[in-house]
Amino acid sequence: MRADRRAVLALLLAATPAAAQPRMVPTTADTAAGAALVARLRQGGLVLFFRHADTRGENCDISFRIGDRPGQRNISSSGRAQSVLIGQRLRDLGIPLAQPILAGPVYRARDTAEHAFGAVEVTDSLLADDYAGDRLAWVVAEHRRLFGEAPPHGSNRVLVGHRTPAIMVFGDPVAGRTFPEGAALVIDPRGPAILGILELAPLPGGGFHSCG
Repeated sequence: MRADRRAVLALLLAATPAAAQPRMVPTTADTAAGAALVARLRQGGLVLFFRHADTRGENCDISFRIGDRPGQRNISSSGRAQSVLIGQRLRDLGIPLAQPILAGPVYRARDTAEHAFGAVEVTDSLLADDYAGDRLAWVVAEHRRLFGEAPPHGSNRVLVGHRTPAIMVFGDPVAGRTFPEGAALVIDPRGPAILGILELAPLPGGGFHSCG
């Protein structure tokens, strides 16, 4: 994250009540906590905010320009397989999803969504912070709006984006190494409030890239 983004993040976290709460621990569907999240998701009414899939070994962002694939950090071959598995796991678990699936325009988010779900709707509302420029406050407000927007009855809304805007909204509970690549925040839009962090296709040794 560039220095100016760090400064904005620090200011936003300082103003976020959630910053005083302990950090959450990701879980998988085969644990008691994960099974409870899956059971709740089967009822619908929640928001699944996925962080893009694995990017380990890929080049770091260079240009910070939308549409410039060579200048972006892209998902790895493992990330592509992870994305496909995420979509399959959701189907196997019987979790109902609302349409359209929304994804940010930075390729690692868009590619994750397309590999997992097929057709998606790309929206600047789910931009990565480093790509937002002078629209950063708007992007964070859009994340907060989407996190708090109830899906159609009996389904769950799916969003695919990036970690830092979620940290800007929810604070310390999802900061640090709490929200791995490929994981999803399970959000009750009433609030909004995070019910847990679910990893449907964790990779051994995966979860975080080495870029600054």
